[in-house]
Amino acid sequence: MPIPSDALPDLDRELQSTRRVLERFPDAHAGWRPHDKSRPLGELAWHIGGIPLRGAEILTTDGLDMAGVRPTAPGAITAAAILQRFDEQTARLRGAMAATDAAALRGEWTMRAGDRVLVRDTRAMLMRYMVISHMIHHRAQLGVYYRLLGVPVPGVYGPSADEGI
Repeated sequence: MPIPSDALPDLDRELQSTRRVLERFPDAHAGWRPHDKSRPLGELAWHIGGIPLRGAEILTTDGLDMAGVRPTAPGAITAAAILQRFDEQTARLRGAMAATDAAALRGEWTMRAGDRVLVRDTRAMLMRYMVISHMIHHRAQLGVYYRLLGVPVPGVYGPSADEGI
């Protein structure tokens, strides 16, 4: 039996809102960053586009070893590439959800770097904070980048200042 719809009630809404924000990605500013310690815009958007994959991994594996894993992005980051990645990873997440039952959500999942445990919790809790909350956090960062660049920010939880009422 697949995951009940009330187990992750806000996931669909957050995925839809995230896609709307990613649709505004300004190709010409992919390398821009607001501060030396900040990720470039393109890398941040590319990262967001891959977050649904983490959800699929949480639901379909017992854990992940991050030792030696380095995030990679394509040479040219574009809105089209980001949206394609996001849509593909969202489809994988939805497929994993359809194949996962509520009992599996109570099971434990572990992310490690070699012998070091980075995070260990139930799949349900990890779907909340490593997928949904993580996506919301970075989407908000992207909104700030957009504001600083003059890119109209789409409404997420109601109209934005750019959309009016």
